[in-house]
Amino acid sequence: MKIAVPTEGRGGLNDLVSMHFGRAATFTVYDTETKEEYVIPNTSEHFGGVGTPPELLAKAGVDVVVCGNLGPKAVLAFERFGIKVYVGATGTAKDAINAFLSGILQPASLDTACPDHRHPFF
Repeated sequence: MKIAVPTEGRGGLNDLVSMHFGRAATFTVYDTETKEEYVIPNTSEHFGGVGTPPELLAKAGVDVVVCGNLGPKAVLAFERFGIKVYVGATGTAKDAINAFLSGILQPASLDTACPDHRHPFF
């Protein structure tokens, strides 16, 4: 299983979880089968690139996203891609992954989406 965490800086398991999902500088990915980690730079439209973070992570084959929180548009996009999302992560990417693997994070939903990002979906 590939688990992605939005991270603040250059990424990696010791980098901090970014509290603004879409504007995370990087996404740290951990593969539970191979025990490998790698970093995906956020080249989405938020940084002048193309596409959205959910599209970027779907192309990378991510199965699960673990984050602090995210907006409703991202929740819906991840649902379309079949990627599960869990919220409530804090600390480092490693802390977030361990919290997910321990079962203490909540699944993301429209009800738990960030209230500051409740703008129209069109």
